[in-house]
Formats: sequence, C-alpha cells, structure tokens
Amino acid sequence: MTGRAVGRSRGRGAGPGTDRGLATVWVVMAASALCVVFAVVLALGQAVAARHRAGAAADLAALAAADTALWGGEHACATAARVARAQRAEVVRCTVRGEIADVTARAAFGPYAPEVRARAGPPRALPGLPAAVP
Repeated sequence: MTGRAVGRSRGRGAGPGTDRGLATVWVVMAASALCVVFAVVLALGQAVAARHRAGAAADLAALAAADTALWGGEHACATAARVARAQRAEVVRCTVRGEIADVTARAAFGPYAPEVRARAGPPRALPGLPAAVP
C-alpha cells in the first residue's frame, strides 16, 4: 500500500517532486519584466535626449538670428535655419522684431520630435528684464 500511496501523491501534485519546472517559469517571467523595464528606461532616455537636442538647437538658432537681426528678418531666419541644420534640427517658426529673435526648433531623436521655443536679443530689448547697468 505504501508504494501505491506514493504513486498517487506524485500523480496528483501533492508531493515534494511536484514543483518540477517551476523555476523556469519564474526565470522567464523575471526576464520578461526586466526587458519591459529596460524598454521603458530606453524610451524615456530617448525622449529626454530629444528634448535637450531640440532645446540646444533652438537656443543656438535664436542667438544666431538675434546676432544677424540688423541685416533683416529674412537673413536672420536663414542664419537660424542654417545653425539648426548643423545641430540636426529644423526651424519650425522664426520671427524677428527689431533686435529680438523668436525661434521654434524641432529635433527628431528616435520616435520623438519635440519642438522648443527660444528667444534671444540684447538684454535691454527683452521685456521683463531690468535695464543693463553701465
């Protein structure tokens, strides 16, 4: 009878040998979870890198446009577009009023393409800033 009882317990999943193969399932689930976490971290990293690239391109393009604003708005915006292309970005919008340049640039990185706006001009010309002290 004892041999028969042991045979029954193994067959019905009630004995010590019934968890055979369970570690494989846990390893597969843990590896899948780690892959998902890695993919999320990678996507967030790409989004942050795209935002920084677009911000840097917009800042540099606005400074270039403000530097050449005295030669006319078309020339200033063409200069801004050239600087943005050198940063692997594109100018979406460019306006020049007096000595102030307002530029919006877009930089694609991975599936992300954020747009960032930047303004540049002499300190005395930007509204909201105190006048420069001589």
